[in-house]
Amino acid sequence: MKRTYKDIYAVLKINRIIVLATVVFATASSLFSIWMVYHINSKAMKSAFAINTDGTVIPLKLVAQKENFDVEALAHLELFHNYFYNIDASNYEKNLEKALWLGNSSVDNLYRQKKSDGVYNRLLQYSLVQKVLHIDSQIEEKNGAYSFRTITVFEINRGTIVDTYELVTTGNLITVNRNFPNNPHGLLITAYYENSLKKITNETP
Repeated sequence: MKRTYKDIYAVLKINRIIVLATVVFATASSLFSIWMVYHINSKAMKSAFAINTDGTVIPLKLVAQKENFDVEALAHLELFHNYFYNIDASNYEKNLEKALWLGNSSVDNLYRQKKSDGVYNRLLQYSLVQKVLHIDSQIEEKNGAYSFRTITVFEINRGTIVDTYELVTTGNLITVNRNFPNNPHGLLITAYYENSLKKITNETP
């Protein structure tokens, strides 16, 4: 009878060891799984993926994305300011139509205001040529939102007189679906505003 109790205690001891080992293994497995999920999630947050033309997946680092965004944004702003301000009697309708694809209602409202003020009528009436000479844009990112400040230098040729102006504009940039060729960079200008305009020179050609 004593030998029987001794065997029971031995079995219980073995069972206890097995249970403890199982608990330790399960805990370790759980911790390892949690760590793996965190590691994979962190890695995924730092990367994005694109599909190549042959169907393969290409990882894109967010740093590269940020650099690419800056390049796209600067190109978008240069394209817009060229379309909106590089105009004459022969191309202003076509250029302004292209410019309106690159901004939201704030751009359209400014266009309508200029049209109401007779800006484009004077362009036609006096055969004015407004030519962009230089565009310099600065982009700022804050909490995932992008704003810009652009200095555009352009001249207005009135035939006998050429006036040069410096225009400062500001606004925000948001991402949208690309629409080639209307919006090749997939960006949209919002809250667009002409801050200041000053004459730089007045020359006689």
